[in-house]
Amino acid sequence: MKLWGGRFIKETNKLVHNFNSSISFDSRLFRHDIKGSIAHATMLAKQGIISEDEKDSIVKGLGGIMEDIENGLLKITEEYEDIHSFVESNLIGRIGEAGKKLHTGRSRNDQVALDMKLYVRNEIDELDQLIKNLMVTLNQIMKDNTETFMPGFTHLQKAQPVTLAHHLGAYFEMFKRDRQRLYDIKNRMNTSPLGSGALAGTTYPLDRDYSAKLLGFDGPTMNSMDGVSDRDYLIELLSALSILMMHLSRFSEEIILWNSNEYQFIELDDAYSTGSSIMPQKKNPDIAELVRGKTGRVYGALISLLTTMKGLPLAYNKDMQEDKEFTFDAIDTAKDCLSLFEGMLSTMKFNNAIMENSAKMGFINATDAADYLVNKGLPFRDAHSIIGKLVLTCIDKGVSLDDLKLDDYKAISPIFEDDIYEAISLKNCVNKRNTIGAPGKKAMEKIIKMNEEYLQV
Repeated sequence: MKLWGGRFIKETNKLVHNFNSSISFDSRLFRHDIKGSIAHATMLAKQGIISEDEKDSIVKGLGGIMEDIENGLLKITEEYEDIHSFVESNLIGRIGEAGKKLHTGRSRNDQVALDMKLYVRNEIDELDQLIKNLMVTLNQIMKDNTETFMPGFTHLQKAQPVTLAHHLGAYFEMFKRDRQRLYDIKNRMNTSPLGSGALAGTTYPLDRDYSAKLLGFDGPTMNSMDGVSDRDYLIELLSALSILMMHLSRFSEEIILWNSNEYQFIELDDAYSTGSSIMPQKKNPDIAELVRGKTGRVYGALISLLTTMKGLPLAYNKDMQEDKEFTFDAIDTAKDCLSLFEGMLSTMKFNNAIMENSAKMGFINATDAADYLVNKGLPFRDAHSIIGKLVLTCIDKGVSLDDLKLDDYKAISPIFEDDIYEAISLKNCVNKRNTIGAPGKKAMEKIIKMNEEYLQV
């Protein structure tokens, strides 16, 4: 059944029908379409546009359709153009004339916009919970590793000593901002387009505030043309998901590096690794690699929707049907990646001794050695030069600053004493840094406590 067939004499070309149809992908909106229709019918009865008996019949019929779809007794088939025509046709088939009154005062345009908003609002809640789950796992690993020393990097070169807790804490902050972005989007999009009609409202005395309230919106959209043609919130969502995936991708890149034979900082659980069909020794970080790869897929959805929307005049255009597959795929991808990434992270083993040894072998305590000289009264620029010469000496002898003999220190500067070794020990290098946000144990314990309080909300 088509909802617009009265104007046409000929049947739609089969290829045109298939090209035009959206039911193959918008069928997932059936709950939201039915929920919106129940609210619309309830409002119509409140306003006296349909009778209470008609409303009750419509609501009961829609509830039966929902139940039968969920129980597998009613199949959504592709003979229908979209989920809206499927629901309405089945409703009319079940309850007769009353079903034909459901569409009074609304258009498919506002119906499409409403269903998508209801769907996205629910999906944002699920995405938020998945990010929170990941952050809970992250914070527990941080709590367990405030004294797990490792090198901090810039330019992929060892720079200064940090702890695993501090390193992972950077990702905790990224994911916190990802949650904030989703929260902002949900609040900003929470207006109801229902009652916008095709673009110019309706002559029926609808109570748009009431239907908006029934559906949990803050209120109705303030312009009916904007109400049916706004896809800003989807572009915002795809942008937020792209940033989220970028964070997951960066994290995945580090896991891939840490899993390599050259680093050996971690060991991935067998359940989150795969092997090679030809090389029996291999244990590949496929989940991390796929998360990194699927990031491009979400980026593509954002660019596609931006491109689709950039030249559209007001109000609704059929081009907008393209918003759904992009958005559905990006949401599904992000949810799968979050779930799998959290599982991989929670089962990962960290090779603490290897991390600490790596930190000792990269001259990452050189800055602290320079600070030692500054505390002895030497200008920093002179201290910087002296430590540079010491590093050259270490390279020549094949040792670290920790292993260099005191005579070698004094040969370059007589200021050095035995206390240099304590000053450049990894533990002291890290734990002297206790300003908020630094890697020192006291500073990290404060952050972890703040994280725990944040995650309880």
